[in-house]
Amino acid sequence: MDKDYLPFHPNPSKPKFKAPAGAVDAHCHVFGPADKFPYHPKRKYTPCDASKEQLFALRDYLGFSRNVIVQASCHSTDNAALLDALGTAGDLARGVAFVDDSITEAELKEMHAAGVRGVRFNFVKRLVDSTPKEVFFSIAEKIRPFGWHIVVYFEASDLEELIPFLKELNTTIVVDHMGTPSVANGVDHPDFKRFVDFMADNDNVWCKVSCPERLTLQAPDYSDVVPFAKTLVEAFPNRVLWGTDWPHPNMKTHVPDDGHLVDVIPMIAPTEALQKALLIDNPMALYWGE
Repeated sequence: MDKDYLPFHPNPSKPKFKAPAGAVDAHCHVFGPADKFPYHPKRKYTPCDASKEQLFALRDYLGFSRNVIVQASCHSTDNAALLDALGTAGDLARGVAFVDDSITEAELKEMHAAGVRGVRFNFVKRLVDSTPKEVFFSIAEKIRPFGWHIVVYFEASDLEELIPFLKELNTTIVVDHMGTPSVANGVDHPDFKRFVDFMADNDNVWCKVSCPERLTLQAPDYSDVVPFAKTLVEAFPNRVLWGTDWPHPNMKTHVPDDGHLVDVIPMIAPTEALQKALLIDNPMALYWGE
């Protein structure tokens, strides 16, 4: 583990908000354990181990039923830890893999059988090296027969130049963490308006209203992020997802309490109908629909 790495909260609070039965944590990770699933030699960071057993225990403790486990950059294209976790969870988890354009149809079939339903394209320069767009197009074509979608992670300042490329992918796209808006700029800033317009203009684009702990300027009070997430939940109730982002890799400001993160949900989705869409209907349609 990197010397400045903040491990996840060892004893999160019990949420005051009771998630509806069948709720899905649609963005979380497993790391290692390194002695069984080594981290990639060219990784940009070395996290603390965060096992499938710890993830599933947290799922139950927080009152959720299912997980969508996303491959993180520290494991690169070695999806062994992800596939192992999916094998343990069975129908209670789905996965988002990280692959390169050498992936074969046989490997994709194995991943699909294990529960993988998407791939992640990471454009955050501090986390990954740049990849030619042709590689992404090649991967998109390989996964198309499986009906998978593409999860994209980028910084808000990069959206404008990415929009033509994202449109050209011509598939379902899920944007991580609301496109990482700068909270200091407010919801009326052109950068966030561009993201809202992008979703409005493209009904194949979804987003995760997750990670207030990464976006806030006043941790551990996440109220400054609420207007951004609430705007998206109310504008696009059928295309939003929520997740803990456990075990919160590369946090610099504080160690998030997962119970507090759950308690943000009724602030951003204030009605039972919006909560059901956000936590059950949308993730079930995207990840468990056949």
